[in-house]
Amino acid sequence: MQGGLEMSSPEDGVPEPVEAPKDGFDGTGTGEISMLPPAEAREVMEEIRAVAESRGDDSQVHDLLDIPPTGPIPVATEGKETADDDQLGMDELRDAWPLLDLEERGDGLRVLPREDAEEFFIQLAPRDQADLLLYFRPGQRRQWMRLLEPDDVADVIQQGGEANRQTLLALLDDPTRKEVLALLAYAEDEAGGLMSTRYARLRPEASADEAILYLRRQARAKVETIYVAYVLDPAQRLLGVCSFRDLFAADPKTKVSEIMETDVVRVTDEMDQESVSRVFAEHDLNVVPVVDKDGKMKGIVTVDDIVDVVQEEATEDAQKFGGLEALDMPYLQSTRREMIKKRARWLAILLIGEMFTATALGFFEDSLIPILALFLPLIISSGGNSGSQASTLVIRAMALGEVRAADALLVFRREILIGVVLGVILGGIASIRVLVWGSFGAYHHLVGGQHYALVGITVACAVVGCVMWGTLMGAMLPFALRRFGADPASASAPLVATLVDVSGIIIYFTIAKLILSGTLL
Repeated sequence: MQGGLEMSSPEDGVPEPVEAPKDGFDGTGTGEISMLPPAEAREVMEEIRAVAESRGDDSQVHDLLDIPPTGPIPVATEGKETADDDQLGMDELRDAWPLLDLEERGDGLRVLPREDAEEFFIQLAPRDQADLLLYFRPGQRRQWMRLLEPDDVADVIQQGGEANRQTLLALLDDPTRKEVLALLAYAEDEAGGLMSTRYARLRPEASADEAILYLRRQARAKVETIYVAYVLDPAQRLLGVCSFRDLFAADPKTKVSEIMETDVVRVTDEMDQESVSRVFAEHDLNVVPVVDKDGKMKGIVTVDDIVDVVQEEATEDAQKFGGLEALDMPYLQSTRREMIKKRARWLAILLIGEMFTATALGFFEDSLIPILALFLPLIISSGGNSGSQASTLVIRAMALGEVRAADALLVFRREILIGVVLGVILGGIASIRVLVWGSFGAYHHLVGGQHYALVGITVACAVVGCVMWGTLMGAMLPFALRRFGADPASASAPLVATLVDVSGIIIYFTIAKLILSGTLL
């Protein structure tokens, strides 16, 4: 051991190397590929290819992959077609994956070349990995589980459910199991649940030359990244960070404490994952250290973990904004029962809300003459559309940290002016439509059609009122939800539209009574 260096050992949590292939591994495939006769393997490949081809390809990603290589080195293509026919490709299995059942997925992994199968398994979502691990025979599970890093294993165990927790933990060696149990102590959406505990660390008294030697050795171990190393004191408190570039540029005898950067952006282990993603965006980071309340280093979160978080959060917000509960899995993997449950609850709430629309119309039954009823959908839809726009802007601004709860009054002032201006624009368009159609006698067959000019003014004023009200409601509802501890994304477009429908009817017929009283009403 070099002086001033902290070397890895089994107790450090670095797992043992994966064992040599056995238990059905024949060097040409994975898992139980040797148990699949050639004819059956060929049949599996043909079925998966048929499923993949039936889905087509509407992605633009392949346009990037098919760019012909450039340069003086020729690319050999002879015999490629034969090899492609004999082996299933990762892209083919990936295309067919959403439509395959668990048995077909297992067979698909078995017919992939070993390295491809391992890479494919590592890239799968934690839920799919958990399902496959529980599907495999007990003798095969360990080989697949040991491909995963501890933070990925923790995600798999969480997705596997409490009933399978001990079964999956039993597949790990003791050091890795300790790491995983420490990660499982955190909530899934906290920085502690995202972090990896495998990172390069240095002591401040080490020289630059010793630090480089240590990092070189760590490159052969299972650390998350060696581009940066974290300088810790004996109590494991974070003192600073040192990049590989800084170490190479420094004099070999210079102490790490003289090279390290002490102003380190860090997150706490209990910080919400959305807040962590904003830290990455604000500081343009690739990796961020995670510390506890005492400043002790617990692990690191890398940008690839945050990419998954951003996608997950954006998907959840989009689903909520569409007026349903967030799905816990990809669309095609959700059962019909689960899908109906997620969608029916919100649809029932919205239906109850629309019942108030009928109640509001009942109060204005005497005013519901044909020529006024003709423009009712136009007016309330304008309010609903403007409210949906405002709520979309505010919810997204909240998600990006651009708008905070304390900004409610500022947003109110902005949106009330914007709502009036938008209302005047839309009201002017609506009144022109009424006046032009009325001048050509389009309403003469209706009761009160000769008063189309007054009706046009009524419609214009009602549109201004509904659009302004809808804009304010759409902008303020996310603040109200946050105030009561709910997710602002629940201020969905259908919910805003439903609320504005009821108020729009009241606004429309109240204005109609004020303007048309004594003529039509």
